[in-house]
Amino acid sequence: MTNMLETGKKAPAFSIETGEGSKTTLKDLNGKKVILYFYPKDDTPGCTKEAIEFSADLAKFKRANAVVIGVSRDPLAKHQKFKDKHNLKVMLGSDENGAVTEKYGVWVEKKNYGRTYMGIERSTFLIDEKGVIRQIWRKVRVAGHVEDVLNAAKAL
Repeated sequence: MTNMLETGKKAPAFSIETGEGSKTTLKDLNGKKVILYFYPKDDTPGCTKEAIEFSADLAKFKRANAVVIGVSRDPLAKHQKFKDKHNLKVMLGSDENGAVTEKYGVWVEKKNYGRTYMGIERSTFLIDEKGVIRQIWRKVRVAGHVEDVLNAAKAL
């Protein structure tokens, strides 16, 4: 795992497959704020609620000059089913090889019912128009999170 990222530092460059059938890179998004949110798995209760809330507020993020990308290690086909099932508007990135989750330090050891395993820590990174990390939310609780991120994006 890489060093923990900090606000005020350059965001790690990334290139990720998106459900739109292309790659999206941080460089492509220069001049826009980027909300990069990492979530454990498509179509699980918390992840679904988070994706629906980001989708519902997507127009508000666009008005704040922000792009929202949800990232998990699920394959593109699973992302597309997830989007179709819940009518999601948010862009979803597939990080099957784990390169992006490793760079952002969100691939961590987790414990559940006494079992230890590796997984994605629900985390969000707000990156400004110049590629600098402005805010980091780790161990995110879904309730109220999208509103917090939107307010932070508007404040930049």
